[in-house]
Amino acid sequence: MAELLPRLHRGNVAVVIPALNESLRIREVAEGALARCDRVILIDDGSDDGTADCIADLPVTLLRHPVRMGKGASLRDGFREALRQGAQAVLTMDGDGQHSAEDIPRLIDCGNRHPGCVVIGARLRKRGRQPWYRRLGNDFGDWGIALGCGFRLVDSQSGQRLYPARVCALENVPGEGFVFEAQMLISAARDAGAGVVSMPVESRYACADSAEQFRKSHFRLWRDLYGITSHVVLQVVGRGDLLRTWRLTRSRPPVIDDPDDPAGGRLPQDPQQAG
Repeated sequence: MAELLPRLHRGNVAVVIPALNESLRIREVAEGALARCDRVILIDDGSDDGTADCIADLPVTLLRHPVRMGKGASLRDGFREALRQGAQAVLTMDGDGQHSAEDIPRLIDCGNRHPGCVVIGARLRKRGRQPWYRRLGNDFGDWGIALGCGFRLVDSQSGQRLYPARVCALENVPGEGFVFEAQMLISAARDAGAGVVSMPVESRYACADSAEQFRKSHFRLWRDLYGITSHVVLQVVGRGDLLRTWRLTRSRPPVIDDPDDPAGGRLPQDPQQAG
C-alpha cells in the first residue's frame, strides 16, 4: 500500500536559504519567501558584508556559521532545523535573488501533484538570457548526475528545489558545496526511491538590458563542474556495469511538469526505477 503523504501548503513547507555575502538582495529574497511560506530559515555562512543585519528585524529563523563552511553544510543545517520545526518539505532558494519567490506556490503545487518526488525549479524560461557558461555547466551536469540517479533529468544545477521531508532526513549524504546538491538528487533516487520532476520557473540574470544587479556567482565553471563530475563518476564506476547504467539511464526520459503547458506534464518515474 502506497504511503499517504500529507498535502503540502505554506504552513508545513519551510523555505531554506543558504547565504554567503548576500547583502545586495537578501532582504528582498527573505521578504518574498515570507509572503508565501510561514517558515523561513536563513543560514548565514560566515558572511562579512552584514548579510544577517539586513534581515535582523524579519521573522525568520537565522542560523549563523562563525566561519565559511560551504553550501553543503548550510543546507544540512537548514534541513535539520526545518525537520525540527516539523516541516513536511523543504523548499530551497539561493540568496542572490536569481530565483523568483512567485514560483514558491507553483513548486508546492507540483509537489502535491507528484507526492514524494524532488521537484527542481528548472530554468527553462528565458533560457537565452542565461550566461553561456551556465548553460554549458547545466547540460554537462545533467548528463553526469543522470547516470548517478539512473534516469535523465533537467537542470540538475538549479538551487531552487522542493525536497520531501524523508529526503531531507537522509543521513551521511556525502559532498560539500555544489557537489552536495548533486549528491542530494542521487541519494534521493538511490536511497529514498524518490523520483525527480522538473518544473519550468523564472530566473533572473545580470544582462545589458536590465537594471537589476546581482552579485557574482559563487559557481566556478571548471572547478565546480570537475568536482561534481568526478564525484558522480566515481560512484557510477564503483557500482560497476557502466554500459548497462548508461543504456538504462538513456531509456528513462526526464519528467517535466509545466502547468502552463497542458502537453508538458508527464507522470513521474516509477520510484522503483531509481533502485
